[in-house]
Amino acid sequence: MVSISYIILFFYCLAILLIFLYGLAQFNLLLNYIKSKKQEDHSPQYNFEQGDAYPFVTIQLPLYNEKYVVERLLRTIANLEYPKNLLEIQVLDDSTDDSVPMTQKLIAELAQTGLDIQHICRHNRQGFKAGALKEGLVTAKGELIVIFDADFVPQKNWLLQTIPYFKDAQIGVVQTRWGHLNRNYSILTKIQAFALDAHFTLEQVGRNSQSHFINFNGTAGVWRKTCILDAGNWESDTLTEDLDLSYRAQLKNWKFKYLEKVETPAELPAIISAARSQQFRWNKGGAENFSKNAKRVWKSNNIGFKTKAHGILHLLNSSMFLALFVMAILSIPVLYIKHQLPELERLFDILMFFIITSILFFISYWVTYKSIHGGGFTNFMSYSKLFFIFYTIAMGFSFHNTIAVLEGLWGKKSEFVRTPKLNIEGMKDQWKQNIYLNKKISKNVIFEGLLMSYFAFGIYSSFYLYDFSILFLHLMLCIGFAYIFIQSIVAPK
Repeated sequence: MVSISYIILFFYCLAILLIFLYGLAQFNLLLNYIKSKKQEDHSPQYNFEQGDAYPFVTIQLPLYNEKYVVERLLRTIANLEYPKNLLEIQVLDDSTDDSVPMTQKLIAELAQTGLDIQHICRHNRQGFKAGALKEGLVTAKGELIVIFDADFVPQKNWLLQTIPYFKDAQIGVVQTRWGHLNRNYSILTKIQAFALDAHFTLEQVGRNSQSHFINFNGTAGVWRKTCILDAGNWESDTLTEDLDLSYRAQLKNWKFKYLEKVETPAELPAIISAARSQQFRWNKGGAENFSKNAKRVWKSNNIGFKTKAHGILHLLNSSMFLALFVMAILSIPVLYIKHQLPELERLFDILMFFIITSILFFISYWVTYKSIHGGGFTNFMSYSKLFFIFYTIAMGFSFHNTIAVLEGLWGKKSEFVRTPKLNIEGMKDQWKQNIYLNKKISKNVIFEGLLMSYFAFGIYSSFYLYDFSILFLHLMLCIGFAYIFIQSIVAPK
C-alpha cells in the first residue's frame, strides 16, 4: 500500500513540475512580448505607391459543406483591394451537400465582374483540407498563396497590409491575428476568444520577435509558393497540417512574419459540440506533430538551443492537458495519502508550483488582454473574472483533450472532422436548425459527468479530513466538468 502511495506521489509531482516548466516558458514569452513593444520593425516592404510591382496572388478557399457562410465568404473575398489582373481565386470545394449548386451560381456571378475565380471540385476528400490545398497548388498561378477558411471575413485592405512583406526573399509566411465576430455571444465564445487572444499575442509575438518557431494558423495568412514546395508540400498524416508544414518550412530556414496589428475577423464555435470537435482536432494534431517533428527540431543544426527548447514546448502545448488531468485525478488520493504519511508532509508543498504557475499565467494573460482591450481598474476586474472562468472551463476540457493527446501520441488515425460554421450574425437564432450540427452526445460526456461527481467527492473530502489545501482546486474542477457535462447534454436538438 505504501509503495502505491509513492507511485501516486511520483506522478502527481511530475505532472505539477511539467506544468510549472510550461508556465516558465510562457512567462519567458511574456518577457519577449514586452521587449518586442520597444523594437521598431525595419522589415523590407514593397512600396506599391512608389512603383514596386505587385506579385501575382492566388487565394485558396477550402470548403466542405459551408452553405451558411459561403456567400459571405465569396463576396468578402471579391471585395479585396488588389489588381484584378494579378489575382486568382481558387474555391477548393469538397462539399457533398446542396451547397455546391449555390456556390457554382455565386462563382459564375462573380466571374462576370472580371474576377479570375475557379470552382475546383474533387471526386473524393483524400487528404481532407491538406489534400485540397495541395491539389489546388498544382494549377495555382500565384507566386504567393493566401488561405482563408470559410468563416473568415478579412478587411478590404488585407492583401495590401500583408503582401508587401514578401519583398524579403527569405519570408515564407506572413500570418495575421484572428479577430472574433461573435466574441460576446456566450460564455463559451468569450473563453475561446480569451484563449486565442493569448495565443495570437503572447505566444506568436513572443516567439516571432526572438526568431523562434511559430506556426501558420491554417488560415488568414500568406505562403510563398516556393516555400511550400521546398518544405515538402502539404501532408495529411496529422490533423494539424498547418503546424506540420510550418515546422518543416522553418527547419529549411524559411522566415515567418507575424503581424499582430492586422486583425482578421472570424466566427468562433458557439455550441459545445462544435467546440469539442475543434479542440479534439487541434490537440490531437498537436500531439501528432510532436511525434513527427520533435526529433527533427532537436537534431537540427540550423537553430540555437533556446529556439529548440521553445519549439519542443510549443509542440508539447496540447500535452499540458495530459499533465493537468493526471494532476487533477491524483489530487484526491494525494489528499488521503497526506494524512496517512505525515512524515512526507513537506513533499505536499509541491502544490505551490502549480499555484505559482497559475499566477504566471494570470500575469501573462493580463498583459496581453490589456494590449487588446486596454487597461484600467474596470477592465482588470472584467479580466480577473474572465480568467477564472477560462481556467475553470479549461480544466473541464482536460479529460476530452487528454483523450485527443493520447490518440495523437499513440498514432491512432482518425478522420478530419470539420467545425460547423453557424453564421450567427446572419441567422440569429435560426442557427439551431443548422443541418451540420452534431446531434449525438459523445461517450466522453458520461465520463465527464462521473468526473464532476468525483471532484464533488474531493470537495467533501476536504471537510471530512479537515484539510482545505486543495479545496479551491477541486471546486474549480467540479464546476469545470459540470459546465462541460451539462452543456453537452442540453446541446440544441
